Amino acid sequence: MNTIYIRTLKRAEHTVFNVSDGQKYYYDAQFNKRIPFSSGQQVKRSLVDTLCEAINQTPSPTTFLFDVNKQKELTEGEVYGTCDPTYADQLFGGWMKASKKDKSGLVKQERTLKRRSPLSISAMRALHPLLAGLDSENASFDRSDRPNNKVIVRDEKNNELNEEEIVTLLEGKDRSLSRKWIPNNSRATGLFVFDIAIDLRRLFTVSTNQLEPEMSDETIEKLKAEGWIESENVFGKCLVAPKDLREKWIPGLAKAIINWRITSNQSRTFSLMDTLALSISDNANLIAGSIRSKLSEEDSRKADPIVDESINGVDTFVTLQAGAYIHTKSEKVDALESAEKTLVALMKAFDYENQLERE
Repeated sequence: MNTIYIRTLKRAEHTVFNVSDGQKYYYDAQFNKRIPFSSGQQVKRSLVDTLCEAINQTPSPTTFLFDVNKQKELTEGEVYGTCDPTYADQLFGGWMKASKKDKSGLVKQERTLKRRSPLSISAMRALHPLLAGLDSENASFDRSDRPNNKVIVRDEKNNELNEEEIVTLLEGKDRSLSRKWIPNNSRATGLFVFDIAIDLRRLFTVSTNQLEPEMSDETIEKLKAEGWIESENVFGKCLVAPKDLREKWIPGLAKAIINWRITSNQSRTFSLMDTLALSISDNANLIAGSIRSKLSEEDSRKADPIVDESINGVDTFVTLQAGAYIHTKSEKVDALESAEKTLVALMKAFDYENQLERE
């Protein structure tokens, strides 16, 4: 087994995944609905944040470059990470560093460094268009009960008005200066699913091929000095993370995959986004059928969520709260703990150091 596939079913209640005109959505043409979603990039960012917390490691630093033009103004330059796999967020999240070409010819052009993440993560989208949707609410920011608010009113020349001028301006107007009305806020509710594919061949290996480099020569030498093992897999020569590091990071990665939450969620729209079911398999086709939906035979405008626990080759774990939304009899209080242990066992069982011999 070279790839682990994971499908997760979550429930969201009146919340926001990511803010863009209230809540990002796509349009489903068949069912004529706007469907809220969370991008794979946001899921990945939230997962990596949870991973760093689990292994108690500060995420890698990011370098922001700026240029000064002839007018002495700052202009945006490149942004890149450390390209160092000793940081878990870099090893599992991947990186790209592409330096801008120096037009003067005085500075040697650095080669682009690129590592594809071993974690392929889909968007978190509706299990079925009829099982999720958007609702809208009007919100307000009200501080009218506080006597110590500071109100600033400026005229067309950007001059501040004094209190007497403000009172005169408000005469005949029913207007509060301590309330903000925020109309048409979209919120997401329903059953959502997302998929992860873990490429075990690249999970703890970093290529040393300098024709398509993932790391600089300096980083390669540093890793060798820190005990990274020289090996080879189907992608070519590589360095493999030491076993003690793998033993430490595998439980953290499993915990992050099972327990991540949207970290950019707004506090006033918080949702537990609890997991109802999770499936693990080495077969992508089978796992797609383990958590699915089906149109109702009586009403084509209704869909039923289905968690199929009888598929050979798929391990499915169902939580207690799933019984409120899905017909199931195998809910367990320790379902997610069992899923976490299964993931850890699968990742530890892979022979990272001798991949070609194993195949």
